[in-house]
Amino acid sequence: MRSSIPLRIAAAAALAAAPAAAQNAVQVSNAAGHDKPVPTVQAVAKTEAIVLDGVLSEGIWSTAPAAGDFRQQEPKEGEPATQRTEVRFAFDDEALYVGARMRDTLGAAGVRTRLARRDQNVEGDYIQLVFDTFHDHTGRTIFQINPSGVKYDAGQASASADPSWDPIWEAATHVDSAGWTAELRISWSQLRFSRDAQQTWGMQISRYVERLNELSMWSFWGRQEAGGPQRFGHLEGVRIVKRPRGVELMPYAVARASYVRPTQPGSPFQDASAYDTRIGGDVRMLLGSNLTLSATINPDFGQVEQDPAVVNLSAFESYFEEKRPFFVEGSGLLSFGGLNCFNCSNVEGMSLFYSRRIGRAPQGGLPGGLQFTDVPRNTRMLGAAKLTGRTGGGWQLGALEAVTARELAQVQKTDGTRDEVAVEPFTNYALARARRTTGGGRYTWGVIGTSVIRRFGEGDAALRERIASHAETIGADWNLYSAGQKYRLMGNFALSSVQGDSLAIGRLQRSSARYFDRPDRVSGGNGIFSDLYDVSATAMRGFGGYARASKETGNWLWETSLNYRSPGFEVNDMAFMNRADYVWMNANLVRQWTKPGSWYRRLTWIGGGQQQHNFDGDRTDLQVASYVGGQFLNYWNWATYLQYRPGVYDDRATRGAGVVRRPTDWFGFVNLSTDSRKPLVLSLNPSWSGNAEGSRSFNAGGSARFKPASNVQITVGPSFSMSHGAAQFVRRFDDPSATHFLGRRAIFAEIEQRTLSVNTRLNWTFSPDLTLELFAQPFVAAGDYESFKEFVRPRELDKDEFDAAQLTPTIKDGRVTSYTLDPDRDPATANFSFGNPDFNVRSLWGSAVLRWEYRPGSTLFFVWQQERSGFARYGDFAFDRDAAAVFRQHPDNIFVIKASYWMGR
Repeated sequence: MRSSIPLRIAAAAALAAAPAAAQNAVQVSNAAGHDKPVPTVQAVAKTEAIVLDGVLSEGIWSTAPAAGDFRQQEPKEGEPATQRTEVRFAFDDEALYVGARMRDTLGAAGVRTRLARRDQNVEGDYIQLVFDTFHDHTGRTIFQINPSGVKYDAGQASASADPSWDPIWEAATHVDSAGWTAELRISWSQLRFSRDAQQTWGMQISRYVERLNELSMWSFWGRQEAGGPQRFGHLEGVRIVKRPRGVELMPYAVARASYVRPTQPGSPFQDASAYDTRIGGDVRMLLGSNLTLSATINPDFGQVEQDPAVVNLSAFESYFEEKRPFFVEGSGLLSFGGLNCFNCSNVEGMSLFYSRRIGRAPQGGLPGGLQFTDVPRNTRMLGAAKLTGRTGGGWQLGALEAVTARELAQVQKTDGTRDEVAVEPFTNYALARARRTTGGGRYTWGVIGTSVIRRFGEGDAALRERIASHAETIGADWNLYSAGQKYRLMGNFALSSVQGDSLAIGRLQRSSARYFDRPDRVSGGNGIFSDLYDVSATAMRGFGGYARASKETGNWLWETSLNYRSPGFEVNDMAFMNRADYVWMNANLVRQWTKPGSWYRRLTWIGGGQQQHNFDGDRTDLQVASYVGGQFLNYWNWATYLQYRPGVYDDRATRGAGVVRRPTDWFGFVNLSTDSRKPLVLSLNPSWSGNAEGSRSFNAGGSARFKPASNVQITVGPSFSMSHGAAQFVRRFDDPSATHFLGRRAIFAEIEQRTLSVNTRLNWTFSPDLTLELFAQPFVAAGDYESFKEFVRPRELDKDEFDAAQLTPTIKDGRVTSYTLDPDRDPATANFSFGNPDFNVRSLWGSAVLRWEYRPGSTLFFVWQQERSGFARYGDFAFDRDAAAVFRQHPDNIFVIKASYWMGR
């Protein structure tokens, strides 16, 4: 039973960028329609040398106007900040300078700080500046520093700040008897802004004082207000005469040693040890003050952390986050679609770009009769380039071009001859994205186009019959606010087209996203959009979209949404999509209490429901749900959630054999976490589910985060789940004798499943530029199948269990290896065989990464990765046996040294 619950409480979440009133405030009706004072501060020209030591000893830090008069958003909303803050700004032809004084009534004793790697989310005091450099009431470029000099930055001037952005900027801090101070120098070459010589920026300043749990703001808005760049104050007086023309080069060199046990003993393609080196580089070039061209040649991502281990028994692909720096940075300007909700589950947002498709595992298959094979693990990326930024007309632009190599598998046949088999064609990926915001930040409109073109070589006939030749999408999206950001209307619409050989298109028609070949499917046709199984088709086209209307501010909030994908919608060549052929809708009502009560600091309740139909008209989802969560007076956070789903139809359970009935089910969870400011932070996240057919599951998850010193953090996150599934899919067969089920048989079974994993992480920071990260994940999972059965007929819930005369096991060395099924007991009809589906999966993944930024922008990585993995078919879960087996597995070790050197002007 699948219970994926992406829960979002946008209105109750703490806002990352927020502040209050200032030295100079003017009464205006700002872009969002709020008639409130807009704080303003003047930057001054630098008239003396500034030594960046954090001490603020230069005279300019005494004479320049200061941004002050902060007000609290937490804990006492709207009241003046208890700790004084003064922030001043200066500039010259090269950079912006910031001098900040954070006073504390306890002096140095009141300052709380931790040492961590750049961009790592840690507790402690901080000062944060957020710039809307184009002053169009949409941009966010964030610079944050804590008393230990740990930097956090995000940008660049997009609607949602990108935390992967790592500009080259300098900062120094100092703790003294009055509190702490910070000095920042931000080069103009690292920022994007308009072409005007005289600049006015939107700006927000936030300060957090951990010991008081106090978040104060320079330009204030309340916890029930939308806030954001439309409510920023103004930084005025900045004059930029010299336009930046920056060029940044970052060449790299990598040395790798691999000690991996051959998976095919005797293979001429596998060695127990391998050594290689490679070189490449990144280029970043400023095209004026507001466009950036980035390129990578022969990239290497050896320092990227491995994906976690999972056991996926569904028909759908597992989603993993992108971690490669080139694709993560600036991804906000390339993104499209998504899905917003106060509460929703078992639904996915529109996606037209999933960067992990670039460099994916080869998709081609291999012929039979092979003795040894060597298939590349990933497709080589030859190069990629991105263009991001804005035009003078206010358009936000994002464009990407990437090229991956033709990949060949080395094979040896049983007669000893060797050959090469193409498993991935030469492929070009392209994307173009544009957005524009008008109405003072209230109206945003955008368009996108993507293209994947594959070039098949001679002898690639098998590959051409498996993979589409090219795929294109176009889309438009919008995000509209009413005056005061009280109401919001957002949405998107997209068209897709995939073309190729009829066999390749046939595979897409039969995929789990749509099952065009399902015999009971009520097909439409293959006109403009595809909705009919056609083995001769050489193209498939579809449409999809999303719309949401909501109330975003106040005590009471609401939303209603519509999300749909036509049966022929297909974007997996360049995006991520599990399902098509549905129309989904939801509605939720939210009540939030942001003023502390007798036992809580904040409280949120959400109630609502959702339903879904396929394009045949079958209802495939119906649910009601309720959420209650908040924060106790002692700063412990808690949440509870309950979901109830009446029985409906399921058009995916039989994997294309026919629509069946899904039983009534339910799901719930409880979350509890302690005060994150303490040296030991605990969380507990139990969940449970069940259905009317007897399925049950329980998951006990949690974590313990220990901070023994200001520069060390240890996190241990154990998780144990146990479940009994009444109807787990096993296999599907075509069987003309199965007249009761449209000529197909879908075999199911009961399954007892146990999974245990422990995510363990150590972060040790020697300085903000030198860090050590250790990660380990032991993982053990077992699944025991029994009581094999099939549905009695389509569109019903009842099942018939196969008896001993129908199902015969094949036993070898005391264990079942396969089953033979004679479903109708008729010797004149065919029997069917399938392997024993029982499984025991165990693995231990670990990594150690030493990262040293030996000069600004230049980094040295020392990486060690180890993997131990094994598989068996015991079925039962025996902790002692399986845990011990993890450590008996032969370790595969990879050692990497990577050095990059930043050169810029």
